[in-house]
Amino acid sequence: MTSTGVNNSAPQVQIRFVTKQEGFAVPDFPLSVHTAIVPNELNTLVNELLRETTDVRNDIEFDFLVCSQFLRTSLAEHITERSLSTEEVIDVEYVEKYPPPEPQDCLIHDDWVSTVAVNEKWILTGCYDNTLHIWTSKGKHHLVIPGHTSPVKSVAWISLNEETARFVSASQDQTAIIWDWNILANSVDCIHVCRGHERGLEAVSINYDKTLMATGAWDTMLKLWSTSNQDENEDGESTSKRLKSEHGKTRVPKRTMKGHKEAISGIVWSEKAEVITCSWDHTIKVWDSELGGIKHDLAGNKSFFDIDYSPLSRAVITASADRHIRLYDPRSTEGTLVKTLFTSHTQWVQSVRWSTVNENLFISGAYDNDMKLWDTRSPKVPLFDLSGHEDKVLCCNWSNPKFMVSGGADNTVRIFKSKHVYR
Repeated sequence: MTSTGVNNSAPQVQIRFVTKQEGFAVPDFPLSVHTAIVPNELNTLVNELLRETTDVRNDIEFDFLVCSQFLRTSLAEHITERSLSTEEVIDVEYVEKYPPPEPQDCLIHDDWVSTVAVNEKWILTGCYDNTLHIWTSKGKHHLVIPGHTSPVKSVAWISLNEETARFVSASQDQTAIIWDWNILANSVDCIHVCRGHERGLEAVSINYDKTLMATGAWDTMLKLWSTSNQDENEDGESTSKRLKSEHGKTRVPKRTMKGHKEAISGIVWSEKAEVITCSWDHTIKVWDSELGGIKHDLAGNKSFFDIDYSPLSRAVITASADRHIRLYDPRSTEGTLVKTLFTSHTQWVQSVRWSTVNENLFISGAYDNDMKLWDTRSPKVPLFDLSGHEDKVLCCNWSNPKFMVSGGADNTVRIFKSKHVYR
């Protein structure tokens, strides 16, 4: 048994290093260390073991997990907080540290950037001056699109190929517009104007097979619409209600769902026929989009501003007015539904988005001008503060794993390059 540590007055504890990253595996015999040991000292120890027992020669930076949470204090504080016994060998898992995202381009707009959506090649933004913009992922401005008569609050890509793309914009002018973009000609056509909400729209989300979209608005209604060219026989709305104006471009909802008492601020599809919404009325609702009813109702204690769902972890994160981000298991029937509270922002959190390739990672944007990169295993300290905005962050997006993107009240979009994901 090996003993290590410099603090001779601290009590000793036995630990065992374990890792899922086989290239960095060290022998898993117990080591005796002082309980006051901190992550930097553990990092030195693991690197010594790597040099002694493997071909790894360069120093690697690691993060350490004890009881599935990153060690951000001394080992003593961490095990006391979790009521771990110091009589038994404690498993210390280590993973290669996530590298800091690199600031890339700054995309300058004429007004507040309230929404952003990213795909493989393009960045779509919506502004308070009623315009939409398309940019390359390298930051080159491609197209400005007028059409709305009030601020654009939410945008989403529907489809994309080499020659054409389809996307939707939702606005405070009470409409959502479906657009077709001819990429080769760089021209857009308004295909459908979706009318039915009686107040401004706040959120839009596309389902997994891209056939339906859900919108939420200040009229408290959740509405479902077809995204295709064929305006099928709409169930839930009588045909007599159909508007014939605008050369047949007007589309009416397939279904309207009531339940919220205030504005719907965020929408995400969690399954083929399941939509999750959050609202200023302090609630999260899980809806059955086929039956039109509410499956679950989760009560919060503050207004919610945004919500996102991860198919990888099957968990929900929310942005709220009390500076906190909350992680929910929407299907949990035991104990509290809030599984984790993430605290670091100093003002309203406006936007949250999961990584699409790593079940532990997400980003958030807030009124404190910062975007933050989080790991769910480190609730008190984000991995990184992604600074650059000079005013409130109003939106963020991580649909393309290579780029974290945020838009704000400083009229800019900031792009950060994410280098890799944990193996």
